Amino acid sequence: MLTISAIPAFSDNYIWCLADTDTGKALIVDPGQAKPVQEYLAAQGLTLDTILVTHHHPDHVGGIKALVQETPDCRVTGPAESPFKGSTNLVHPGDEVIWENITFKVMGVPGHTLDHIAFFTDTEISGRPAVFCGDTLFAIGCGRLFEGTPSQMMESLRSLRELPGNTAVYCAHEYTLANLRFARSWLPNDRKLEAFERQCEDKRQSGEPTVPSILENEKQLNPFLRWDDPLVVGAAKQYCAEQGLPANSDSDIFAAIRHGKDNF
Repeated sequence: MLTISAIPAFSDNYIWCLADTDTGKALIVDPGQAKPVQEYLAAQGLTLDTILVTHHHPDHVGGIKALVQETPDCRVTGPAESPFKGSTNLVHPGDEVIWENITFKVMGVPGHTLDHIAFFTDTEISGRPAVFCGDTLFAIGCGRLFEGTPSQMMESLRSLRELPGNTAVYCAHEYTLANLRFARSWLPNDRKLEAFERQCEDKRQSGEPTVPSILENEKQLNPFLRWDDPLVVGAAKQYCAEQGLPANSDSDIFAAIRHGKDNF
């Protein structure tokens, strides 16, 4: 039986733990800190078997060295072309990663960083296909462009947008309410956004994560997946006119949304 859990880390990170309760093996995604993972595995009686790495930022890889020292047989799977050199199983976009009976497809999703990858499986986890997307796609948001270009990020998000609509999106941060504040400022009359914001506020007040989100909902609500939605395009063109930015292509529209969020 497979279970999946969010292990909180730092102030707003989530480290994902996929566990096979029949074998006691655990797969960990983006362990930026070792201690929360060690404590969780010990409490659940699990043995670390595999680590998946989406990109090289310290809040995603900072705990790997200590975890591997404690469990030397652990396989660390991460992007081949990466500043992070702690992976023992190097993968490229298009490769497959098999863990237990699950096959993950490796997707190249540069933008936030150039080495960024995501792991998608159509094997149902908690009743849904799943994508571990690091800092590329957030609930109602996307990652900052530290290394890539707006057009790169838009194409990365397009590839995620094309996954099955019932896919659960396992991102790495609790940014949802902040992302909603920005989205609502651009689309103040979007009633679906307003309703989703209330749902997320209720979850946070109850101490629950707002993620994973569901891809179909993201396609309807997330402005960073709606660069071709007339409502978002209209808001973006108005912003571009105010800021003196171009608005001649989908990439321009996406860049305007990202610029707006960066300066919100």
